[in-house]
Amino acid sequence: MRIREDIETVFKKDPAARSTLEVICCYPGLHAIWIHRVSHSLWNRHFYFLARLLSHISRMLTGIEIHPGAKLGRRVFIDHGSGVVIGETAEVGDDVLIYMGVVLGGTTLEKKKRHPTIENDVVIGSGATVLGPITVGRGAKIGAGSVVIRPVPPGATVVGVPARIAEPRPSPSAGQLDHDKLPDPGLIVIGQILDRLSRLEDQFKAHEKSISREEKTTQEAALKDEQIYSLLKEVIDPGVGMD
Repeated sequence: MRIREDIETVFKKDPAARSTLEVICCYPGLHAIWIHRVSHSLWNRHFYFLARLLSHISRMLTGIEIHPGAKLGRRVFIDHGSGVVIGETAEVGDDVLIYMGVVLGGTTLEKKKRHPTIENDVVIGSGATVLGPITVGRGAKIGAGSVVIRPVPPGATVVGVPARIAEPRPSPSAGQLDHDKLPDPGLIVIGQILDRLSRLEDQFKAHEKSISREEKTTQEAALKDEQIYSLLKEVIDPGVGMD
């Protein structure tokens, strides 16, 4: 039964959940998903006004706006949920975790696919915005406050404005977002530049030493030649010449 599955999902993804009664009565993210299923069913049956009206009522009650045309998978959990907006053509896969303030928005006024596709096991941090008909790959993580405008590969972690890939490979903590351990791609690039600069300085110093040794050797060779010439002058007939 989907309702029981939803309640179990809350216990798995929110350590603050203490009882089934608390989950049923005090989780607006859960209420929004349940109401969305009804409004989505009405939308698919072409009862567009009733679907939008029910969605609007859900927004007033929960603070979460999910367009009735959006598609949500199984075991989707909206934690806290205040300010979450999910657009009409958005598609959300199974086992997706969405924190408060997340926006799955569109970037065009044309009546076509204009909202993101979120694949299974994705985690979207608080205040993140995903714009346009892009795909966020399976198991990806979006850091809090990030603005995603390009597709995200499966398993990658993206952070920043605009969001950039910070970790191209899946992290060991799949299924959860460690907000205090997100990498900083800008700091990583600066570190790489400083490391490269340090190696170039070492190479430059080694080259300077090599040049100074060569100059010293040349000077010693020139001095040795002058000594040989002076000695030859003493034994060679001046009339013959040095050549």
